[in-house]
Amino acid sequence: MKWTSARLKHLCLDSGQYGLNVSAQDYSSTGHRLIRTSDIDETGRLRGSESAVYVDVPIEPRHEVLPGDLLLSRSGTLGRGLLVGNLREKSTYAGYLVRFRPLPTVEPRFMAYTAASEPFQAAIRADAVTSTIQNFNAERYANIAVKYPDLAEQRRIADFLDAETARIDRIRDLQKQAHNLLRLRRDILVDEAFENRDDGRLASSRPLKYAVRHVSVGIVVRPANWYVEAGGVPALRGVNVEPGRIAADDLVRISVEGHTFNAKSMLHAGDVVVVRTGQAGAAAVVPESFDGANCIDLVIIRPGPGLEPKYLEYLLNSGYAGRRIDEYSVGSIQAHFNVGAMKQMPVPIVDIETQRDVVKRLDQVTAAVDRTSATITRQLALLAERRQALITAAVTGQFDVTTARGADLP
Repeated sequence: MKWTSARLKHLCLDSGQYGLNVSAQDYSSTGHRLIRTSDIDETGRLRGSESAVYVDVPIEPRHEVLPGDLLLSRSGTLGRGLLVGNLREKSTYAGYLVRFRPLPTVEPRFMAYTAASEPFQAAIRADAVTSTIQNFNAERYANIAVKYPDLAEQRRIADFLDAETARIDRIRDLQKQAHNLLRLRRDILVDEAFENRDDGRLASSRPLKYAVRHVSVGIVVRPANWYVEAGGVPALRGVNVEPGRIAADDLVRISVEGHTFNAKSMLHAGDVVVVRTGQAGAAAVVPESFDGANCIDLVIIRPGPGLEPKYLEYLLNSGYAGRRIDEYSVGSIQAHFNVGAMKQMPVPIVDIETQRDVVKRLDQVTAAVDRTSATITRQLALLAERRQALITAAVTGQFDVTTARGADLP
């Protein structure tokens, strides 16, 4: 079977079209659905309408999406793609996506799988421009070299991958459901430690400000001035804070000058940081490894001697605190809350020994849940690796799909 090499742009009707530039303040409740990078999941599927946003403006033909179009993310989730299927509603796409429309001689599904393959993704990584966030333009995408067979073979490969990836995705979906149920179970265990089961309220409490040394908010970085690619000082953002955990992946750094200028937002081990926007309320204790780091737009709580940091972490991640944060949050597009609201957060009046007993008990009862959850997370990662390896092998001609179904492939 002969395979041909060409640039992506030579397999499309144009060299890539940027999406619609529209700000969040112009979102509407009706009109065209605006497909954003965040609407595309890790398997290249369009997320449900529960998180959809709309724009009620005239849409030019260049910003229309048609079945068979390939949308590629050029920022944030760099390289993630969506093959447009039969849409249930009128749709357009946002500016951080690039639309490629395959030629009639190219199977759109084959092109989408090629874009998800390791060689294509490796080409993106090798040529990516990194500043505050990764950004990849239409020209770079258009010039990525790909290999392809004739149209009939493209369709056979796409049919094979449709069936095999669907099987993997079903397994992943079931694993994710199990993972979500485990997290729900964990949340219930935490809630029960703080709430009266009869009325759902804390029996006795006082505002947080009376139990801490101070509550402040992290800096708002000016990227051109302070972000650095190497060296510098680690700076935690909302994406680094999960309930009960600091994630070091996707970590940014700021210059020593920026860190010194914003010394008030320097973190100490034992501080509790809280997300203000997005996953508002997610809280975690700052570990020793981030002592002296800075933070960006997070609430910083420095507990007083009568408040155990881990106890506060559990409390802030509980359903009780979550409901209070929802009450205090403002913003119609993306909820956020301020330092003043956090200072008023009610905390139960219990002595330090009781707090430590609560922490010890919760550590024990949540440990088993966390271990099982971690196992599922590893299994999901392996399934993702298996999926991409299968796609890569098929779209690069490493095996004959007509005889490979059910085989133990790489």
